[in-house]
Amino acid sequence: MNRTLRPPAVPLVTVDPYFSVWSASDRLYESHTCHWTGKRHAMTGMAVIDDTVYRFMGRVHLSGPDPYEPPHMEQTGLRVLPLSSIYTFEAGGVRLEVDFTTPLLPGELDVLSRPASYITVRANSIDERLHSVRIYFDATAEWCVDTPDQQVEWGRLTIDGHPAMKVGTTAQPVLVKDGDNVRIDWGYLYVVAPRTDYSGEAAVAIGSLRTREAFAAEGRLPEADDERMPRAVEDDTPLLAVLLDIGDVGAEAKSAFVVLGYDDIMSIEYFHKPLPAYWRHIFATMEEMLAAAIRDYPLAMQKCELFNRELLEEAAAAGGPYYADLLAIAYRQAIAAHKLVRDENGDVLFLSKECFSNGCIGTVDVSYPSAPLFLRYNPELVKGMLRPIMRFARSEAWPYEFAPHDVGRYPKANGQVYRQNKREEQMPVEECGNMLIMAAAVCAAEQSDAFAQEHWDLLTLWAEYLAGHGLDPENQNCTDDFASHLAHNANLSIKAIMAIGGYGILCRMRGLGQEASHYYDMAKRMAKEWQRMALDASGGHYKLTFDRDGTWGMKYNLVWDDIFQLELFPQEVKQKELAHYLAIRNEYGTPLDSRNTFTKSDWLVWVASFAKEKRQFEEMIEPLWRFLHESPHRVPAGDWYDTIEPLNKRFQHRSVVGGFFVRLLLFPKRL
Repeated sequence: MNRTLRPPAVPLVTVDPYFSVWSASDRLYESHTCHWTGKRHAMTGMAVIDDTVYRFMGRVHLSGPDPYEPPHMEQTGLRVLPLSSIYTFEAGGVRLEVDFTTPLLPGELDVLSRPASYITVRANSIDERLHSVRIYFDATAEWCVDTPDQQVEWGRLTIDGHPAMKVGTTAQPVLVKDGDNVRIDWGYLYVVAPRTDYSGEAAVAIGSLRTREAFAAEGRLPEADDERMPRAVEDDTPLLAVLLDIGDVGAEAKSAFVVLGYDDIMSIEYFHKPLPAYWRHIFATMEEMLAAAIRDYPLAMQKCELFNRELLEEAAAAGGPYYADLLAIAYRQAIAAHKLVRDENGDVLFLSKECFSNGCIGTVDVSYPSAPLFLRYNPELVKGMLRPIMRFARSEAWPYEFAPHDVGRYPKANGQVYRQNKREEQMPVEECGNMLIMAAAVCAAEQSDAFAQEHWDLLTLWAEYLAGHGLDPENQNCTDDFASHLAHNANLSIKAIMAIGGYGILCRMRGLGQEASHYYDMAKRMAKEWQRMALDASGGHYKLTFDRDGTWGMKYNLVWDDIFQLELFPQEVKQKELAHYLAIRNEYGTPLDSRNTFTKSDWLVWVASFAKEKRQFEEMIEPLWRFLHESPHRVPAGDWYDTIEPLNKRFQHRSVVGGFFVRLLLFPKRL
């Protein structure tokens, strides 16, 4: 089998749920780039090599064949790294490397929050001759509208001496629209062409599709900008174009770069108060932020290169080369499905969008599977997931004694919207368990009880709820709500047991020795009772529900027993389950449970992490790797898919792929 992963989609510009553009093709020039929802957010790249125009990214024309589509360079390579996607092309005696890097450095929230992404081009001769190289790049106004009938306006500016352009809607309906399959229609897209010591001269132009077509035919930018403003995006689509004159190149590569930025003005409506993006507490204006991004470019690229290398080395050591590939494609997707802001107290809020599910914001059972990535690299981000739920749970708008599901629909975090808040549609054991486990994990990672102390009333309330309702859950929903309600859910019971054990950890950290023993002993008794109730009559595995022999399901919540080192369940339980999962695998992995052939990729990696030996772990995840490699659905990695055919089941671009990082919490370091 080919060991080079063909990603289902390649991340290019990945910052947040609105500023997120991907390539859905094997070769960068085969189709237009698009937003994660699939709507076209076009970029086009062309190289003029010794007066011959070649295309390396996107298409010149928006629809249909055209005699003026220039020839493409030959794509010779693609590497998808955690922070970078790097393509290589060849034509006319020149090798061109195109590097898309977004510096989502987890330990530097000031940098991670910047809505700025770098596109670097590096050119060198491969035939021992000098070649003249100029690079054309453009991005369309599609990036700043939800629908193409919306009107936009544009302008030029200078940022710290560098030529720049911006475009945005004339209406600017800031934070008016919410929902799932929508794109931002407020704020401004910026394109900046830095003039630096290590790049050639740059020219910019604000034009239209005719600008792109003219360049493809003649290899030059127009002398004047398009003045027909404002107009709808579908009317001769406006675009922002850059021409980078790299000059004559020999064997030693020369480079230049472009910065793409998006100023969303206000990012989140948080309990009816608009909040700006996190970076705004440092920079007063978008121009100041972009100037800093340009100044920081050399150091940022060095840091990204180091982070890429260290993450992939750790992943390969923990789980092998397939695992390294999974983490490389998951990292940017998981982060870019969130928005980072601060509340009125200056505390971090890290709000997810439940992409292509129902568009909820701050969903607890989306935060829970994604948490391993953030626990590994910056637990403050997990606290940023939990704070909005804590605030809403204390409000008069939440009448229940268990934890909420969400705090609204992205980007409006004004209170839960899931299933109209009907009691029978809630996930009481699920969300209480999730909140307690994440809180315990944060405190263990930080080796501090401060976060738990701040929210002790709610954590205690939810622990007591699970003590009374968690061992044998009533008929209710859980995070796998697409598979329908269940009563006596054995995996959900494990979550309650892990959460009570986690609460015992928090009691111990707070110096509450008697309470710690009480809850640990309770969890231990529940775990023993669980084994009796859950063992299938065959003796070979544990049941999906306590009342049905002959059933089975992934017990992914068990992974916390090892992460927390609680030892509530014997290792025999996990190894018996793992052996069963390996025995019932289909072509593309182990199904979620005995009711269907579909699975969840995040949970698959969690149960694979029961494996003590890397070989067993690789056996479990290799079919997931093949699903991503072979799926005909060219979308950002889906987490719900069929295991007989490599077909995605609707979900895409979801943050839950952060759960792939769970093995790094077990090997080589623990919380």
